[in-house]
Amino acid sequence: MTETGALVEVAFKKDPYQKNKYLEAEPKALGITQIMLSLFIMSIRMATLGNQVMPNIFIGSLALFGLIAGGVAVGAQNLHLPTLKACLGVQVVMCASSVVCFINSLGLLIGNRLDSTCWTYFLVSSEKAMCLRLLDTYEHVMGVEMLAHTAQIALSATLAAFCCKVIQCCSPRTSVPVIAVNTPHSP
Repeated sequence: MTETGALVEVAFKKDPYQKNKYLEAEPKALGITQIMLSLFIMSIRMATLGNQVMPNIFIGSLALFGLIAGGVAVGAQNLHLPTLKACLGVQVVMCASSVVCFINSLGLLIGNRLDSTCWTYFLVSSEKAMCLRLLDTYEHVMGVEMLAHTAQIALSATLAAFCCKVIQCCSPRTSVPVIAVNTPHSP
């Protein structure tokens, strides 16, 4: 009497390369981009400081958080699980702070547009034309800053999504099918 088994066995096992999903996001490039955008936003805030000190300090401090988020994203390349969890948390907070910064910048842009008087007490048109050009330039600079905030939102959301893939807190654990072919033993 011989015992015959199945010729083909299919089993589902945990994906051994699940942690490498984070590396698909190119975290070094995205982290360095986050750091550079944060420095860019801070430099814009310093250049356009003017008399609105509190909003600029607020946005500058939130942009400083981008330096931390970018550094953690680069550091999570070692695929150490606690670092990946820290990266997820920092990126979620960075995404939220970038949304707040975007709304603040939009408010400053609208507020400056409504408040601009452009030296109306002068009747000479060259001064008024210069003032209008300066206001247009300021609006363009603020538009670039808002674009940088939008890029920060996209970067942090992307990094958070890839951290979620690795940590498995947002989706079910993936498993890969393993197919084994059994050969019959000859007597």
